[in-house]
Amino acid sequence: MKRETRGERGKQEERFAPAGSGPVLEMLSRSAVPLLAVLTGLLLGAVIVIVTDQRVIDAWAQVTSNPAALLAAMWASISQAYQALFDGALGSPYAISESLVAATPYIFAGLAVALGFKAGLFNIGAEGQLFMGALASVWVGYAFSGIPAVLHVTLAVLAGALAGGVWAAIPGYLKARTGAHEVVNTIMLNYVAFRLSDWLINGPMKRPGWVPITPEIQPTAYLPRLFAEPLRLHAGFFLAIAAAVGVYYLLFRSTLGFEMRSVGANPHAARVAGINVGRTYVVTMALSGALAGLAGASQVLGVDHWLGQGFSAGYGFDSIALALLGKSHPAGVVAAALLFGVLRSGATRMQSAAGIPIDIITIIQALVIAFVAAEALVRGLYRLRSQGKVGAELFTRGWGR
Repeated sequence: MKRETRGERGKQEERFAPAGSGPVLEMLSRSAVPLLAVLTGLLLGAVIVIVTDQRVIDAWAQVTSNPAALLAAMWASISQAYQALFDGALGSPYAISESLVAATPYIFAGLAVALGFKAGLFNIGAEGQLFMGALASVWVGYAFSGIPAVLHVTLAVLAGALAGGVWAAIPGYLKARTGAHEVVNTIMLNYVAFRLSDWLINGPMKRPGWVPITPEIQPTAYLPRLFAEPLRLHAGFFLAIAAAVGVYYLLFRSTLGFEMRSVGANPHAARVAGINVGRTYVVTMALSGALAGLAGASQVLGVDHWLGQGFSAGYGFDSIALALLGKSHPAGVVAAALLFGVLRSGATRMQSAAGIPIDIITIIQALVIAFVAAEALVRGLYRLRSQGKVGAELFTRGWGR
């Protein structure tokens, strides 16, 4: 009797496997840990809400005589907090609009960092690139007048992308030419961008008056809003989605994207294979910076219409967490950005309606990020079988290399 070899058995298993089960299972495997990390973060956030609620503290003092009152107070605290979070983020057309508005710069900035991760680069300078993109966009927005709206807003958007790209290309070029680490250079350039923006807003770009802000951009440079007031959702959101689709095709459907991923996987092997590693570093950082610049441009052209000191709410720094949470995949980054947009938008309602400090949202975000980073811990908590190396650790290859 002929013994069946392992290779023949594997072929038979593949023949009888459901069509498309491989990609589906891989997608489920990739999304399981982030989803459970979000769930765990929300659960621990509920615990923090309970222990910081004065009603629960008062009920705890009477637990021996009335334990039911403690349970009722705990449930009321959690339900009111998360109900307010839901109402503030998704409970009305206005709330949904505000969540999408908040998510727009997150998408751009998260894609910027994720693109760098794929090439083994840790672009920690997205915040500074965002500032440079905002400065360039707002200058084009108010300095030019008398041109058609379509051309004006296009020039303003392109100016933001160009400024962010040039700013990020500097550490990319230094790494390619001298081996200088991009983490150090991007951190330093963040501070240069912050101080440069302070000088410009207080000097050459200052609006007449004592308040350090720029002049308002021309209405022709506004990113069009999709609905009537008070809804603020603008075309920048769909531009961000288009950018995510573009990054996907760049990474997984183009020669340049293959070179980026090859360099990120092993730069030495990529160099032996004939890939110009230095050029890949510069191009990747430039594209990453352009995306971060678009984050700043979308905020000033679609929402603020002027630029002041400290205008960013930390989008560039949060983008590192977004790239990690999204496993450096464009679709994952979009999902993570929507989550952060929902949390940011709902936090205000959570504070005003339920009396929960807005810092609780920041704690929940930090817990989610911590559990995503500690993948082994999440798998251990929920008894998930390890799937091996999924490929989410690309960012570590750019650290300390």
